[in-house]
Amino acid sequence: MNVMTPKFGLGASVLRKEDDAFIRGEGHYTDDETRAGLLHAAVVRSPHAHARFTIGDLEAASSAPGVRMVLTHADIAELGEVPCLASPKQVGGEPFRPHDAPVLCRDTVRHVGDAVAFVVAETAIQARDAAELIEIDYDVLDAVPDLAAAKAGHVLAWDDRDGNIAGHMHEGDREKTEAAFAQAAHVTTLDLVQNRLVCNYMEVRSSVGEYDAESERYTLTTGSQGVHGMRDTLATRVLKVGKDKIRVVTRDVGGGFGTKAFLYREHALVLVAAQRLGQPVKWTADRTEHFVTDAHGRDNIVTGSMAMDADGRFLALKIDLHANLGAYASQFGPMIPWFGMSMATGLYDIPAIDVDCHLYYSNTVPVDAYRGAGRPEAAYLIERLVDECAIELGLGRDEIRKRNFIRSDQLPYRTPIGRLYDTGDFAGHLDAGLRRANWGSFETRRDAARKNGKLRGIGFATYVEACAFPGSEPAYVELTHEGRIELKIGTQTNGQGHATAYAQFVAEALKLDYDRIDVRQGDTDETPTGGGTGGSRSIPLGAVSVRRASQSLAEKLKKLAADELEAAATDIELEGGEARIVGTDRAIDFAALAAAAKSDDDRKAVGEFKQDEATYPNGTHVCEVEIDPETGMTELLSYTICDDFGVTVNPILLAGQIHGGVAQGIGQALIENAVYDETGQLVTASFMDYAMPRAWDFPYFDFQTRNVPSTTNALGIKGAGEAGTIGAAPAVMNAVVDALRPAGVAHIDMPATPLRVWEALQAAR
Repeated sequence: MNVMTPKFGLGASVLRKEDDAFIRGEGHYTDDETRAGLLHAAVVRSPHAHARFTIGDLEAASSAPGVRMVLTHADIAELGEVPCLASPKQVGGEPFRPHDAPVLCRDTVRHVGDAVAFVVAETAIQARDAAELIEIDYDVLDAVPDLAAAKAGHVLAWDDRDGNIAGHMHEGDREKTEAAFAQAAHVTTLDLVQNRLVCNYMEVRSSVGEYDAESERYTLTTGSQGVHGMRDTLATRVLKVGKDKIRVVTRDVGGGFGTKAFLYREHALVLVAAQRLGQPVKWTADRTEHFVTDAHGRDNIVTGSMAMDADGRFLALKIDLHANLGAYASQFGPMIPWFGMSMATGLYDIPAIDVDCHLYYSNTVPVDAYRGAGRPEAAYLIERLVDECAIELGLGRDEIRKRNFIRSDQLPYRTPIGRLYDTGDFAGHLDAGLRRANWGSFETRRDAARKNGKLRGIGFATYVEACAFPGSEPAYVELTHEGRIELKIGTQTNGQGHATAYAQFVAEALKLDYDRIDVRQGDTDETPTGGGTGGSRSIPLGAVSVRRASQSLAEKLKKLAADELEAAATDIELEGGEARIVGTDRAIDFAALAAAAKSDDDRKAVGEFKQDEATYPNGTHVCEVEIDPETGMTELLSYTICDDFGVTVNPILLAGQIHGGVAQGIGQALIENAVYDETGQLVTASFMDYAMPRAWDFPYFDFQTRNVPSTTNALGIKGAGEAGTIGAAPAVMNAVVDALRPAGVAHIDMPATPLRVWEALQAAR
């Protein structure tokens, strides 16, 4: 049956409004910003992972050509530190006490790239040249270069701690879990590594600071994932001024993925420099600075154990997780493992769970949220572990999942850690995904590959994530005097297509062409509140508010038109930028309606949707691979996705989100890895050494949805921004292990690079 796609609103396949400007090179990013009298800055960074230091004579740098200012810690001692905003509950009840990052280090650096001084000059080249003239005497200390060394505790990243432990969290019922393990017929245990990742968005970070002496106000222009939170933290914790004294502006953003959600040192430094010099100051990172300063992702090791009865039904899950925080506790870093712990049972009906999470400091770049923020780690553990359970028990990998899935008649279902899944059909999307991937005929393809000297494998993973966490995101719509509709909202697009998705709901309510709708984000002076973008919250929360605001404005405009046309409001229809009396040619256009408004309130409306529980998108990813045992090279032959996102807003935007997320998950599984040497040097600090996935690394993505609307969200939307990343890594690695198992390799950690695969095969021989 052919289903007509609606022109407006939910389900419309609308092409992105944003792309015309981007394709023509008219995007406007922070580094495109120019100002009269603009100065440029460079940061002096530590070449050592751990060292005490003293700064010598600054005269050579201060008197270098074009230099206007050199700042060290002594010059900004009154500033607060860049704070950790997370406060996870600790075992024993004591408060979490983080080590925050100084804006500039005072006498000790704790990772390569740590900030020591800030140089401002007339040009960026002059600033960098002068930075090299600063004399710094480093007394190099032993470093804690990775999680293994942090756990061992022979060297301390901070000497005020007993070992490198930063915190210890626990979730679950230990006593109930131990009882289940005691009566289990079988226990499967698996050790896994979550490799450290560098975000590597296309647009490196950049910031422009300005100060108006008359109003005593700062303005920060920077790429971000939300201007309001950044303003608030800058004001209250670092600059120690009123929130009304800071304006934060974000233009176009070339990728965020969590890493641009945080406050960084340079945000404060450009503002302080601008205030003291009376001129605007810009700082823009280079790619190496991104590698050694911007928050990294993942980096933990975990042991998972599953207790089962004789039929392979899950009785209890035990997890021991060790997570690397890096040198400082980043903004949300200590909470990210907890997000993972809260989703540790996946889609399975597991009666009891016992999770311990240990946090460690090391002399490495701080670790924080990266696309999925703990949920990819959780999905990777449970899906790799369930595969091992199936192998050890001699059950089919699909069969063991179906025996243990939460059934539809159990929904809503509260997990043992407290997550409340509202809707879904987990066996349904598993069957649909496997059927689409030709799971049943795989052994024929494996035999054919074997005859050609190749190892072929197939694997899949199911996943569930929590997103659109409880809260709200108000939307503000206005009919302008030009007859256009302006929407203001406090989320922040980083390439997802918000201007298109939000415009769909405005267009639906007002029956207005998309090119007459302007979506504005990223200015604390324009929008009073905003929660920013993260955790796939923008559309599930923001779109509902936009729809409600637009519907409210539509009613106001009908009433206003009724007064002008001397008709009843119920007889007015909106279409194409006009309000007309139904069945007649009597009409008034939107510009005239704006002029007729007796007050601004007549042409403005606010909508707000408050959600009390997270939403839970879920799905199945199936991957088929072929490995050349002579080279260790893994080729992805097919990738099949069947997801439940509740309700689809825009199929085109949705597919883009899933494709991008899957690409990042595949990158982690097969290619990407941030590696430190024994001295704490990041040896993968450029694209020469850190491998990024490219187009030829991916097969065609076969993507379909099998949606069951959410009952938590007012429109049934579950969210999709991080789902691809969460499902991809376990699906790929289950396929790789399936290919390697006949050759005697039962396990391999991410990333399964050609060298690692080849070495594993050689060892098995």
